Amino acid sequence: IENEFGPQSKIQGASGQNYVNWAAKMAVEMGTGVPWIMCKEDDAPDPVINTCNGFYCDKFTPNRPYKPTMWTEAWSGWFTEFGGPTHKRPVQDLAFAVARFVTRGGSFVNYYMYHGGTNFGRTAGGPFVATSYDYDAPLDEYGLIRQPKYGHLKELHKAIKMCERALVSTDPIITSLGSSQQAHVYSTESGDCAAFLSNYDSKSPAKVLFNNMHYSLPPWSVSILPDCRNAVFNTAKIGVQTSQMQMLPTNTHMFSWESFDEDISSLDDSYSLSAPGLLEQINVTRDASDYLWYITR
Repeated sequence: IENEFGPQSKIQGASGQNYVNWAAKMAVEMGTGVPWIMCKEDDAPDPVINTCNGFYCDKFTPNRPYKPTMWTEAWSGWFTEFGGPTHKRPVQDLAFAVARFVTRGGSFVNYYMYHGGTNFGRTAGGPFVATSYDYDAPLDEYGLIRQPKYGHLKELHKAIKMCERALVSTDPIITSLGSSQQAHVYSTESGDCAAFLSNYDSKSPAKVLFNNMHYSLPPWSVSILPDCRNAVFNTAKIGVQTSQMQMLPTNTHMFSWESFDEDISSLDDSYSLSAPGLLEQINVTRDASDYLWYITR
């Protein structure tokens, strides 16, 4: 319920917080029986869970210790604006961010985007957002696998899955392995053990000693040891084949482009109306405008 309203709420002060409380209360009172979340809303009232959106969320903690640590938007890339560059995010960096989040107690990761898409008509999410919403996602705008991003993330989650029993059974013991290196060890009395060896130095590799064994860590990487001995995955080492998609011209007639200016109505306009609940924008505007202003009383 609400997405990334937090920054706007802080600007609005008391009225912004009142709206957050109202939205949370409305959602909970619906009695759906499922948890409600607010992304990037530090002041989300109980029982609503505040979550993190961003490129890195390993330093995020929910506003109550009994709430799960959730990453609702792990940005795999960025959107494209008309006239702007096509953004790319190396999968090594994305894998490092996700592994570090899990290492530090993260319990849920959702990729934004995992599957790219296309904005048609008024479906673009902001000013100057291009028709293509490929987002450098593991599955591209056309549903095709993007390698090595798809395969590398698949191997990452396979390695994390191997650590599952230890991860959900205990909190980690953190030890220093160097000036920019750490070990997070999840060990249980029943014998389960998983370790995450991290090198936070973005430029220099490191050789570390852990459990009387030497491990080489590339810069800005995490090695995953599901048995606290054997490294089955490192976020900086890509083991899948890279593919390069090539677009070929066709005989299909190309669409022509056009632009238009739209008048922005105000709350004082004669088109204003009142209703006892929230209204759906497309039905109200008949898809004739991008703008629908509303206030609550």
